[in-house]
Amino acid sequence: MTTPITGLDHVTVLTRDLAIAVDNYEALFGRGAAWRARGDGTETAIFTVGNTSLELLAASGEGPAAARVNEVLAQQGEGLASACFRVDDAERMARRLTRLQLQPEAVVEASSSNLTDGATLRWRRTRAATTAAHGVKLFFMERAAERPLSPPSTPAHVTGLDHVVVSTGDAERAAALYGARLGLDMRLDLARQDWGVRLMFFRCDDLTVEVAQRLTETAAEAADRLMGLSWRIADAHAARERLAAAGFDVSEVRQGRKPKTLIFTVRNRTCGVPTLMIQPPPT
Repeated sequence: MTTPITGLDHVTVLTRDLAIAVDNYEALFGRGAAWRARGDGTETAIFTVGNTSLELLAASGEGPAAARVNEVLAQQGEGLASACFRVDDAERMARRLTRLQLQPEAVVEASSSNLTDGATLRWRRTRAATTAAHGVKLFFMERAAERPLSPPSTPAHVTGLDHVVVSTGDAERAAALYGARLGLDMRLDLARQDWGVRLMFFRCDDLTVEVAQRLTETAAEAADRLMGLSWRIADAHAARERLAAAGFDVSEVRQGRKPKTLIFTVRNRTCGVPTLMIQPPPT
């Protein structure tokens, strides 16, 4: 059976101060926020690049959603909170999740209005039980229309997401979830003693869900977690120069593990999200 998943719709990053986070990510991406919304005691800013979106979420008042945001921030601090896959049929996805014992919530309909221009987006969404997904908050969204792209402000801007990294204490358990149950296509299962890690790569549209387990750890019941993001840029040297000039703490450009890739690390101003920039190999 083919999976209803068609891509990674967005990842959500929790922040205590939305204004600061927006300024930082506008500088990081070299692109402006494309969507701003407010409701139920929270406020969001969304950056949409070539193949996915990043949602910054903060509490801004009272309400159940604000309480949940504040609770997670108190427990874990700022950082990656959830991943939302895009599906072509939310009801079909919910039925699949039910059959596979992932205990989905009922499908709900929701909408968001852009504070900038009043445009409205509508969607239908379900989610897997966090315990059934081994600690990772996974949502599944059927959208009625595309989000607007974030406008570039510089030639050396982020063009898309290359991969999202999930840290696991049990690679076999994670493989069963993302591969057999969710139906993502495993492209590589690689254990490298010299790196000290086992890596599994699952294709999701044109980006990768990378699952990582340290080889020094035996299989554990500890919860999985969203660990980091790797963003694509066309020119690593130009992007690094731009970010360094903007006050980011960045590493030197170096060769990536994948042949003919160039990468560098961004060490600050990411709301606690481990962040890598990658120049893909020439096509």
